[in-house]
Amino acid sequence: MMSTGVYTSIGDDNNGTNVSGTVPAVVSSADHVALKFKESNLQTFPPSSDSQGKIPVFRPPSDADDTFSKPVRGSYDEPQQSGWMHAFTVVAYKPYFDVDTADVLERIKDSLFPFRGTFADKTSDNPDLYGPFWICTTLVFVAAAIGTFVTYLAHKLQHKEWEYDINLVTWSAGLFYGYVTFVPLGLYIVLKYLSVPSGLVQLWCLFGYSLFVFIPAMCLFIVPVEIFRWVTVCAAGFMSATFVALNLRTHIVSSGERWFLIVAGIFLLQLTLAVVLKLYFFTITV
Repeated sequence: MMSTGVYTSIGDDNNGTNVSGTVPAVVSSADHVALKFKESNLQTFPPSSDSQGKIPVFRPPSDADDTFSKPVRGSYDEPQQSGWMHAFTVVAYKPYFDVDTADVLERIKDSLFPFRGTFADKTSDNPDLYGPFWICTTLVFVAAAIGTFVTYLAHKLQHKEWEYDINLVTWSAGLFYGYVTFVPLGLYIVLKYLSVPSGLVQLWCLFGYSLFVFIPAMCLFIVPVEIFRWVTVCAAGFMSATFVALNLRTHIVSSGERWFLIVAGIFLLQLTLAVVLKLYFFTITV
């Protein structure tokens, strides 16, 4: 649709040439309408006093840091529960498994040198349950396997019929897991009664690593010499008992004169464990 407007005719030009047609007349400058735009109320972000006439540049807030790009321990954990329900969550036990291979090997090496008595001091800030759990689990299967093999070998040497005893696995699991769980728990209750500062997890860690010496000892029980087996189990029991007693002594001395009775009782209890281990798993009757 053509818009209406003022048109003028084009007459003869200077050359005398007639040009037909019409063109829109030129509007004078006085007819222009000036358009004015209101100033925008949009606010630049972030606002600044000297941002007029400049392209605003985004800057992070002053309290921002780079922790978003860095993993923070515990940032991805489940929300922790308060009260006694916290003990039934996985988060409650994560700090006790926060060790690497070097830490576990170092603690195992310390358990093989019982006369140093520095294990409790080294693990006081970071006791773990990872090493004790796998030491006990290894003992369960090693005791059952070596005990079964020794019995099988004794029967075959005398050409007797042999039957496998599945109860060895059950009894070994009850012996080692029960000992490492309930003996430190009982000792913790006694020390609390005597107002001696001690930690339950630290006691579990100490008793768990004290049993490592029985793993190589039981591997030597394959030798079919009874006196050699008794010497081996007594040496392992003495090393384990000494390791526990010397590390406990530095913490129990503050309880007064009764500290000697407690240390002596734990020492004898470790020796009893070694004797029970020999009598039940490695006493061969054909």
